Amino acid sequence: MTTVLDAGNVAQEIGYPVVIKLCGDSIAHKTERGLVRLGLNSQSEVEQAAREILAKSTPEDGPVSLIVARMESGRREFIAGIVRDKQFGFFVMFGLGGIYAEILGDVAFAPVPLTNHGALELLNRLQKQAIFDVVRGESAVRREQLAGLLVALSNAVESDASIASIDINPILVRPDGSIVAVDALLEYISEEYMSEEYRSDTEQNDIESAHIRPENFDALFNPRGVVVVGASTHPGKFGFVSLHNLITCGYQGGIYATHLERAEVLGIQSVATIDDLPDHKVDLAFVCTPASTNIEILKACARRDIRAVYITSAGYGEAGDSGERAQELLKQTAHELGILLVGPNGQGLISTPMNLCAQIVGPYPPRGGISLVSQSGNFVSSFMNYSRFTGVGIARAISAGNAACVGIPEFLDFYASDDATRVCLVYLEGIQDGKQLAQSMSTVTCHKPLVLVKGGTTQSGARAAASHTGALASDDRVFDGVCRSNGVTRVVSVEEAFDIAATFATQPLPKGPNVVVLTTVGGWGVVTSDVIAFDRVLNLMQLPADLAEAISGLLPSRWSHNNPVDCAGGETRDTVPLVMRLIATHPDVDAVIFLGLGVQSNQARLMREGHFYPGYDLERIVNYHERQDTRFAEIAKLLSDEMNKPILVATELGVTDTNNPGVHRVHQSGRLCYANGQRAAKSLAHAYIYAKWRGLAR
Repeated sequence: MTTVLDAGNVAQEIGYPVVIKLCGDSIAHKTERGLVRLGLNSQSEVEQAAREILAKSTPEDGPVSLIVARMESGRREFIAGIVRDKQFGFFVMFGLGGIYAEILGDVAFAPVPLTNHGALELLNRLQKQAIFDVVRGESAVRREQLAGLLVALSNAVESDASIASIDINPILVRPDGSIVAVDALLEYISEEYMSEEYRSDTEQNDIESAHIRPENFDALFNPRGVVVVGASTHPGKFGFVSLHNLITCGYQGGIYATHLERAEVLGIQSVATIDDLPDHKVDLAFVCTPASTNIEILKACARRDIRAVYITSAGYGEAGDSGERAQELLKQTAHELGILLVGPNGQGLISTPMNLCAQIVGPYPPRGGISLVSQSGNFVSSFMNYSRFTGVGIARAISAGNAACVGIPEFLDFYASDDATRVCLVYLEGIQDGKQLAQSMSTVTCHKPLVLVKGGTTQSGARAAASHTGALASDDRVFDGVCRSNGVTRVVSVEEAFDIAATFATQPLPKGPNVVVLTTVGGWGVVTSDVIAFDRVLNLMQLPADLAEAISGLLPSRWSHNNPVDCAGGETRDTVPLVMRLIATHPDVDAVIFLGLGVQSNQARLMREGHFYPGYDLERIVNYHERQDTRFAEIAKLLSDEMNKPILVATELGVTDTNNPGVHRVHQSGRLCYANGQRAAKSLAHAYIYAKWRGLAR
C-alpha cells in the first residue's frame, strides 16, 4: 500500500495492535532511520504514524510503500539468513537476533545445501543454549520449527542463484515456543555480476584442468630413485644438507646428484646434468638450484621421465611481481609436461615407509600413522618435533611452499586413499579455491580424521554489506562452518592439534560419550571432570551400581564411590590394573582416562638420586615402584586393544620426565602420554565428535 488511508483501512481489518513500516528496494535498516512504529492501537494512530514515516523517505530511497502487520511480541529473538561467500558459496546463518545480533555475535554458519539434521546441529552450535529452554514460564523453543525455517532458506537459494543474501531479523519466540519472523531483507545480484563470476570460475577451472595422475604422487612419496639437483660440497648449502638427510635417514632407493663439475658429494658421484642420469631409475627430483635455471630443469626431468619435482628455490610468488610471473611460467611448464611440481620455496618432504627424508631442514620423525601438509615449512618441523618427543609417529609430511601447482587439497586427496595414513594433520593460511578445499576435506573425512589449524583470519570484502547476516559473516566463522559440516576437527594451537591427531592415530574411536576417570590423586580427577563438564561433549557417567560394588571390593571404604574413581591412596600391588579392568570391560563404559602414572617411579628416582642409594633395601623398593608404573602403562594399552576402547594415560611427567619408566613404556607402545587430564579429555571429546559425525558412535 502507498497511502495513509490504505494503511488505516488494513489496520482495521487485521485488528490491533499493529506495526507499520516503510519499505523500499534501497532501504536496508528501517529501525535506525525511524521507519518503524510499534504497538499502534487505533486507526488514527496508524494514519498518523504512516504520515510521519512517509515524510522521512528521501529521493535516494526510490519508490516506497507501507507495510501493516499484526504486532508480535516475544522475549527471545533470533536471526537467520543467507550469505554468499566468494570462496565457498552460499551459507545459512543462525544466531541470537534483534538489536544485539552484531553486539553479541553468537552466530554459526553452515554451507548450503542444509538438511534438517544439519539445521538442528546448527542450532546446537550457539554458545547460549539456555535460550532454547523453558524461560520464566515461557515454553521451550520449537527447535524443529526453527530447523524448518533454516532448511527453507537453503532451498530458496538453491532454486534462485541470483540471491545475494537473505536477512531475517528478528525472529521472535512466542510464549508458547513457536516462532514468527517479523522483518526480512533480500538482496539480489545483477545479471552482469553473475555472468562475470561464472566466467572467472570457469577460467580458473580451465587453468587447473591439467590433472596430475595418481602415479605422480606415488613417485613423490614412494620413489624408486631420487636425484638432488644442485648438490653442493659446502655443508651449509641446501644441496649438501638435502643429500645428507636423504642418505643418513636410510632411504634404500637409488640416490643421485647433479653438480656442474661432477664433484663427489658424501660418497655420491654426481653427474653434470639430469640428462646424464640413467633411464627409468629416478622418480623424484629435489631441486636446490637458483630460480633462473628451473624451467630448463623441468624440461630435462620430462626427458628422463621424472614424474615428481620438489623445488626449494625462492624468488617466486613471495618476491613481488617479477616473482609472480616466474612462478606462473613454472606452473604452466609443469602442467604442459605432466609433472607433479611441489613448491617452489618449500622445505621438503618425508615419507617414513620409504625412510625418505628429502628436506633442507631437520628433524626426521619416527614412523607412524599421521600424515601432514602445511603451507608453512616451520609448522612441518614443529609437528615432527612433537612426534620425536612423544614417540607418536609420522607417515608422510610435506611443506607445500608457494603451492604453485598443488596445495592442501591435492595432498588431502592423496592421503584419503593412502594406506599408510591414519589421520591427516594440516596447517592452513591462505585459501586459493574454497570449493576445491571443501570437497577434499569431505573426501578425507569420509574415511579418516582430519585435524586442522588455520592461521590468518581476516574480514572478507565480498559480503552483503546491507544485511546483518553479511556483517556477522567473518571469514573465520564461515570457514568454521565449512569445517564442522565436513567433519573436520579444527583447533587453534599446534600443541592441541598434535594431541588430537595422536589420539586419532593411536586410539580406537569411542563408540559413545560415557567416560570414566580413574585417578590415584583426587585433584587431578577434579580438574579433568571440570573440562568434561565445561565442553558438554563427553558424559562423566554415573557409575553403574554393579561396577561401583565391584570396585568397592578392591579399594578401602574411603574411595570416592563416584566418577572420577579416586583410589584415595588405597592401591596395593594389583589394585590399579584390576580396577582399570573392571572399568574398561563394563559394557556401559565407552572410554577411560587414567591419571597417576609415574608417581611411584618419581619417588624411585628421588631414592636413586639420594646418597642412601644403594642401601637400606632401597634397590628392592625402587625396582618395585618402576615395575608398577611400567605395568600400569602396559595394562592400559592391553585393555584398550582387547576391548577396542580408548584408554588415555595422562601425567605431567609426559613432558617433565620422559625417562620415567611409566612414561617411557607409553612412548614405546607408540601411544601419546598426555601432559595432563584436561588435554586428554579435550582430545577424547574431539575423537567422539568425529566418531559421531561418521555414524560410528551413538
